[in-house]
Formats: sequence, C-alpha cells, structure tokens
Amino acid sequence: MSEQARPAIGSIGWVDLTVSDAPGVRDFYAAVTGWKPAPVAMGEYSDYTMSEPESGKSAAGVCHARGDNADLPAQWLVYVIVASLEGSLSECRARGGVVVAGPKTMGHGAHFAVIRDPAGAVLALYQAA
Repeated sequence: MSEQARPAIGSIGWVDLTVSDAPGVRDFYAAVTGWKPAPVAMGEYSDYTMSEPESGKSAAGVCHARGDNADLPAQWLVYVIVASLEGSLSECRARGGVVVAGPKTMGHGAHFAVIRDPAGAVLALYQAA
C-alpha cells in the first residue's frame, strides 16, 4: 500500500497480484504495460512495486506467494479502504461472505484481510494505522 496521502474510506487504495513466479510475472507486466518495476525488500526476497513509466507514480504490486502472502489467491486483488476492518469483516460474515485470509498486519500497524462475497468474487479490505 502506498504511503502517500491517506485515501478516503471506501476508495480503492491499492491493487496487487500474488503469484508463485513473481519475477516472471513482473517482467511480463513491465513488457505488456510499460510499468517500471522496483524491488520492495521482504527479508530474504523482494516483491515489486510497478510504477507508471512517465510519472513514476506507483500503480500496482507484484508479490511472491510466500510468507504472509502464501494463502492469497493468484489474481489481481483490489484493496478497499475501510474505517474498521473488524466491523467490515463482521458485516461480511453476517451477509454471507467468507474471510479468505487475515486479518494480517501490514507496514506500520495497518491491517488487511481478503474476503469472498456471496457471488464468489474476492476483495481485500484495508484499515490504515
């Protein structure tokens, strides 16, 4: 999640893709979209921020399916900003949704979880610190 100005509740704050071959997929999207990759240190390996070629603005992430990301689905995942992750997860369950992964801590005390709606679509919910 980018640490620029805090996004509004209900807005899309980030999008990323978690896959087993992050370097290969990184290179695929760099060639197909023109995004410029930059490594993001994750300890023993790096995930990647993909930036717009002209502005340099972060556009998306490509992540390894390991560590905290091992249980995330291999698809583009949209992160929606919520006021209360706990409250949103409670509503998700009450309305027939399922928590697929999380809640997990990210960065400086922020939290996220991945949910599946009653139609089967997945979405990440993100609460800033």
